Amino acid sequence: MILTGKEDLRVIKTIEGIKGAFESLICEKNYEKITVKELCDLARINKKTFYHYYESLDDLLAEMQAELSASYIERIKDFSLPEDLDKVNRVFFLYSAEQGLAYEKITCSNAYHSIRDKMITKVTDTGWGKSKKYQKLSDFEKHLLLEFVNQSVLTAYRQWIEDGKQMPIEEVIDTTNRIVLGGVNGFFSEKSLEKDII
Repeated sequence: MILTGKEDLRVIKTIEGIKGAFESLICEKNYEKITVKELCDLARINKKTFYHYYESLDDLLAEMQAELSASYIERIKDFSLPEDLDKVNRVFFLYSAEQGLAYEKITCSNAYHSIRDKMITKVTDTGWGKSKKYQKLSDFEKHLLLEFVNQSVLTAYRQWIEDGKQMPIEEVIDTTNRIVLGGVNGFFSEKSLEKDII
């Protein structure tokens, strides 16, 4: 249940307790090992209370994904792609650095690939969906471009986490942008040349 702030204080505390317990369990173990019972025990609620708000753990995870995606999308909504890709990447790293261990696990662990893929799709559709340059590409080119950008940025983020965040985040952003923008700008300038030749 996504809170609006208009709920009764007891409801707010219950939902916050459920989500807090869920995040703690995500940090401890892979998703498939988490049970409703242990979540309820940790949140100090009974199963009936959990099922009053959520049909399953999948629903709770999907809500968490929706909240994370919406918050990130709000920050990048005024950027244009590919022109502002460096800014979008910067926001991704800074936003990610503000999140907790549960976000890191969802973003880095293979156990959460399905929910991560949904987050990526939602963000990609919002960002690239309004790009005129992107819309002119073939389906093959669109797929290749998005895979290159998304996997490059995620790989850089995962490596930064794996290395214990030793490199300053500004350096990580600059390095990632040099690689990603080099490829994307080169690709779009080649497309422009092809158009001029034709």
